[in-house]
Amino acid sequence: MPQPVVLPAYRDTVRAEWVDYNGHMRDAFYLLIFSLATDVLIDQIGLPDAVRQARRRSIYTLEAHVSYLHEIKQSTPVRVDMRVLAHDAKRIHLYFEMFAEDGKRAEPVAAGEQMLLHVDTSGPRGVAFDPDVAARVTELAHAHRELPPARYAARTIGLPRAA
Repeated sequence: MPQPVVLPAYRDTVRAEWVDYNGHMRDAFYLLIFSLATDVLIDQIGLPDAVRQARRRSIYTLEAHVSYLHEIKQSTPVRVDMRVLAHDAKRIHLYFEMFAEDGKRAEPVAAGEQMLLHVDTSGPRGVAFDPDVAARVTELAHAHRELPPARYAARTIGLPRAA
């Protein structure tokens, strides 16, 4: 029997200082939660702080996109599932889905994507992943190919041009 695909996950709770004048989580904090979730992935691929310091390597975000799907309120527990959509020698295209763990819905409350770059911090400049990290990224990407399609990936923003 095949092993289930394990998604890197991050959990948090909507804090009072993250709530806006409408009574729900402010838009910027969705990205903060996705950013904190990225830290989990960075550790999982073999770049915890000690390794980043010793190798003078890090991960920088090149681009981010967030889709706000449902509002969430203060004190709501949330879970972020992540998957690697694609990668090359020095970049990772990462996909997120955030879920409210309050028992009210099974659908994600937000989805996001980030393009991450592996960086030599002495430059700083983009560099290929070290072989051990590249192997972990590849392993995750292969496992995540077995998952259903990322429903909110590759969305664009725009309106039809006025005539």
